[in-house]
Amino acid sequence: MADERGTRGLSPLEKEIYGWQIPVTAFGVEGQERLKGASVLVSRCGGLGGVVAYELAAAGVGRLILAHAGNVKPSDLNRQLLMTRDWIGKPRIDSIRRRLLELNPDLEIHGVAENISPENANQLVSEADLIVDAAPLFEERYALNEAAVRQRKPMVECAVYELEAHLTTILPGESACLRCLYPDPSTSWTRRFPIFGAVSGSLGGMAALEAIKVIAGFGQPLVGRLLTYDLKDFSFRTLRVRRNVDCSTCGTT
Repeated sequence: MADERGTRGLSPLEKEIYGWQIPVTAFGVEGQERLKGASVLVSRCGGLGGVVAYELAAAGVGRLILAHAGNVKPSDLNRQLLMTRDWIGKPRIDSIRRRLLELNPDLEIHGVAENISPENANQLVSEADLIVDAAPLFEERYALNEAAVRQRKPMVECAVYELEAHLTTILPGESACLRCLYPDPSTSWTRRFPIFGAVSGSLGGMAALEAIKVIAGFGQPLVGRLLTYDLKDFSFRTLRVRRNVDCSTCGTT
């Protein structure tokens, strides 16, 4: 999955920065080099995707492709940790870039001041080794799903609502895609919904780790499984999910 950036190996400084994670069982220097050589597309870097991007930057992923439109609003600040109060009224993507580069100056960022749509999904997916879908609207999520299935790119799919969270990893041709899981979503779903930032943060860390496992090739990603949890009572469930042979997106892949 890594490209030529990963063939240069790790510098002495990188070995020191990532010295706490390199010894993780089955990860090692090879896993760290794979992260360095990888490109990850994150759709929306708000409360959920922003934490994903931050954790991937901290872990040493070499390149992030980040799609997020609009300017920072006061209502972003309860959960969007890459936004700051002094940036209200300015482009979100610029705040995202500056905050991530403060953490990891070696990170390569392709920032796109747009949300995912059928018009840009194919191009952005083509630039990535892996996709993380943290978009709130099904129109965006379906566009990413279709592009990922078409291009055979793995996609980590995550969503939150109130105190609930859902997470799965899609491997096109092997596991259920987003359309298999949600063939007919509610038409009443809107961009704004009730949420605590701590819920987004909890799932963002898990989604980032799913991406890391797929890129580095270790652990057991949630392929064919859907993790759901409710932080009202800290109940967790893992459900088996299967491809729908009649799925309009992946049924014939």
